[in-house]
Amino acid sequence: MHACPPSAVGDVTALKADSRASGKRERRRRRLRAEPGRERPGPSPPGSQEPGERSPVGFDIANSSSVWSNEPSLLNAFDIPEADTTLSRYPDIVANMVLSQRQRDELNRAIADYLRSNGYEEAYSVFKKEAEFDMNEELDKKYAGLLEKKWTSVIRLQKKVMELESKLNEAKEEFTSGGPHGQKRDPKEWIPRPPEKYALSGHRSPVTRVIFHPVFSVMVSASEDATIKVWDYETGDFERTLKGHTDSVQDISFDHSGKLLASCSADMTIKLWDFQGFECIRTMHGHDHNVSSVAVMPNGDHIVSASRDKTIKMWEVQTGYCVKTFTGHREWVRMVRPNQDGTLIASCSNDQTVRVWAVATKECKAELREHEHVVECISWAPESSYPTILDATGSETKKSGKPGPFLLSGSRDKTIKMWDISIGMCLMTLVGHDNWVRGVMFHPGGKFIMSCADDKTLRVWDYKNKRCMKTLNAHEHFVTSLDFHKTAPYVVTGSVDQTVKVWECR
Repeated sequence: MHACPPSAVGDVTALKADSRASGKRERRRRRLRAEPGRERPGPSPPGSQEPGERSPVGFDIANSSSVWSNEPSLLNAFDIPEADTTLSRYPDIVANMVLSQRQRDELNRAIADYLRSNGYEEAYSVFKKEAEFDMNEELDKKYAGLLEKKWTSVIRLQKKVMELESKLNEAKEEFTSGGPHGQKRDPKEWIPRPPEKYALSGHRSPVTRVIFHPVFSVMVSASEDATIKVWDYETGDFERTLKGHTDSVQDISFDHSGKLLASCSADMTIKLWDFQGFECIRTMHGHDHNVSSVAVMPNGDHIVSASRDKTIKMWEVQTGYCVKTFTGHREWVRMVRPNQDGTLIASCSNDQTVRVWAVATKECKAELREHEHVVECISWAPESSYPTILDATGSETKKSGKPGPFLLSGSRDKTIKMWDISIGMCLMTLVGHDNWVRGVMFHPGGKFIMSCADDKTLRVWDYKNKRCMKTLNAHEHFVTSLDFHKTAPYVVTGSVDQTVKVWECR
């Protein structure tokens, strides 16, 4: 027997390798023919490749779970459970997974870098040869660790998707049941739920105030466009525009019957409207600057107004005469509101104080000073809230048996404060808004507080536990006003984005 020269040995080895490769290709062709309807991933149109021809990607992405699952060392390297490597949960994504030529090239180079840097030299050589590309030092740096980074990014995104799916399922369950954990909420605990029922457009400038009619299924909005608009909150239909002011309408207020609407404006006037005929029946002059707030007294015979001229005035509805002027604030008075029986009025100001006045004597009964910026809004607590307030705060009035009255204030210092007027003390401070607080009020059921702010949110507060229990991203711009219907499950908000939104509660 004669020894074969080395070159001949190499030729034989090469022939054997080619034979094995040819056998593999033939077996793959047979397998593909045996699976009718099977399509290969890749950008090539049907018919441009022969059955069994290798995809330029270098491996079958759509079946990547089987590719990776054959390499347990790769799974271990990333500490990934086998179940997490399959794409079968997302068939639509797999079906549409087509890479561009550039993406395929980057993927191949990233795979090659991973194989080489982790010691899979034989696999690297074969892959490099079949993918037909060259690696150089510049590319080495660019693609170093790229596959690992992309892989871990996928894992993080998958976890995020699972978290969001879980939250979505909880929200669906809560929506279906009407409350968390399948419990039906008491109507006294209904709160607004996204998305809004209606988003109403029509104003041409920021909305300054929104209020519900006390009787009919309508609401009213005021705007810097100098108009007042009437809307049906059950259908979302626009009803009427009231025109008369010549500058921004700052505030609006109904009497208890809903027959009279009062409005005030930066044009320094106050107007009274017959809401049944939608006509202006009286215009009152007396303030020396922008009139920022107006409210009808509970008896319906008087209204109070607040102005940038630092005063609060009381007007007689029947005659339109100013009968009282309250002085004491050192800066612009932002808002004025009477209490339920009309014996007290509260006001807030740019001077960072809240004042409470006795209507009969015009005496300032309390000056509340703990805010650190302009106080934008105030709201009296309804008697339905007293038991919860006393439980939450242990207020001194609980011992005397004469609770309240209590008052809320919202400020540009981003806080909401609750006050016991009888002792002039701040009972609690609610922190959570990220910008000026523009509106605040008690939930009609008494257990919650509602607020809106320049952080574009509407918030619901469980004040007994001093926490924000619900945050709604209500508008695309500052939320300037809110109102909660006293009997129907609706909340309305107005915004600088010029829209009025109706939110259904459940």
